[in-house]
Amino acid sequence: MQPNHIGDVSFWYADIGLPTTRRPGLTADTKADVAIIGAGFTGLWTAYYLKKAQPDLDVVIVEKDFAGFGASGRNGGWCMGTFAWNHEAYARATSRAEVLDMVKHLATAVPEISRICAAEGIEADILPTEEMMLATNPAQLARMRAEIAHRQHWGDGHRVRELTAAEVQQRISVPGVLGAMVVSGMTRIQPAKLVRGLAEAVERLGVRLYESTECLSYDKREILTPNARVSAPIILRCTEGFTAGIKGHKRDWLPLNSAQIATVPLPPEVWEKIGWQGHELLGDMNNAYCYCQRTREGRITVGARGVPYKFGSKMDRNGAPDAETIRRLTAVLHQHFPEAAKYPIDHAWCGVIGVPRDWCATVGLDRDTGLGWAGGYVGTGVSTSNLAGQTLADLALGRDTALTKLPWVNRRVRHWEPEPFRWLGVHLMYKLLHVADAREARLAIPPSRFAAFGNWLTGRH
Repeated sequence: MQPNHIGDVSFWYADIGLPTTRRPGLTADTKADVAIIGAGFTGLWTAYYLKKAQPDLDVVIVEKDFAGFGASGRNGGWCMGTFAWNHEAYARATSRAEVLDMVKHLATAVPEISRICAAEGIEADILPTEEMMLATNPAQLARMRAEIAHRQHWGDGHRVRELTAAEVQQRISVPGVLGAMVVSGMTRIQPAKLVRGLAEAVERLGVRLYESTECLSYDKREILTPNARVSAPIILRCTEGFTAGIKGHKRDWLPLNSAQIATVPLPPEVWEKIGWQGHELLGDMNNAYCYCQRTREGRITVGARGVPYKFGSKMDRNGAPDAETIRRLTAVLHQHFPEAAKYPIDHAWCGVIGVPRDWCATVGLDRDTGLGWAGGYVGTGVSTSNLAGQTLADLALGRDTALTKLPWVNRRVRHWEPEPFRWLGVHLMYKLLHVADAREARLAIPPSRFAAFGNWLTGRH
């Protein structure tokens, strides 16, 4: 059965309506104190904090489509505030103490986002909740316990706890559950509402936001767009998964595809059987994991990687996923929520996330050239982009703060391999992850070495 809607950017825009008009594009050369490429979460948060710190600063944002067109308006709505990358990789270049400091700062992004939404009147369906990662076979249970121990070692122990199968069933009915990892201090959001509200907030502060204005290329002090140039001493690239589309940056970050489906609103009798009254951000401990939420109006959204990467870093067309991805997502929905199987899929959509070669997020600014960047969140950008925006604003203003000393600042990694090697590597990695998941589920074995090899292959740890 085909979804009622495919693409159209995302379900979140079907919920609130796509913009009927766009902000004017840039048609004449202009100058600014700071120019930002990309009007997603990162660019908008950066602009917000710049103007709050220095109201007379002239800030310009250029956006290829419309504000929130990319991952910021398509994600799973998980506002997490957790450290989602390789702790050891950062610690090797800095220290354990600095990584622990970053863990603490990341956690503050969740209440900070809620604070600003309240102050700016942004209604984004924000609901305080927890993350719940389910284990449904022995390998997943072992991986879950290892993850809990890992987080306890790296400063998140106060937020993490294990639930027994019985404790999980008191909250939500999912077949075959053996236990779960629960992480506190999170919120569920409607991402398109958040990013659109944030765009309006920065405009009220005086930021000039030009839509339908593609960055063709940029260099020291100048951005080239189809009809005009922007001159600025500080230029900040905030394009996440779309970075590969900018001249000279095709191999910086790999655009990894992620897709979702949303059911129609489910009736009360279905929710009585499923439970899920806490609206937890729900995932599983598969190697190729899923991410789900219960929406404001009683839908279930399910997300996963699907077909992970298109040859040559090509992008989707307006958020439309392929049929095989929709089939996989529907299978995950029916596996975890069999009560929902009789109800239609209302919407399917996809987008891209930015993946550096070491799978670790960065934010930085080269003082000699005035060129800065932030991103590579690998799927955890809703909250991480807020901390990145705060940090990038401090760097652009030349401030020496606790944020500018964090271990992700000015971290640089090597480029991805040229084609066909990166296509082969990423597809082989996900093939091995799926093989590992199938073997673990079928044979009830310990965590499969196929997954470990797949992750090693592309630098994902």
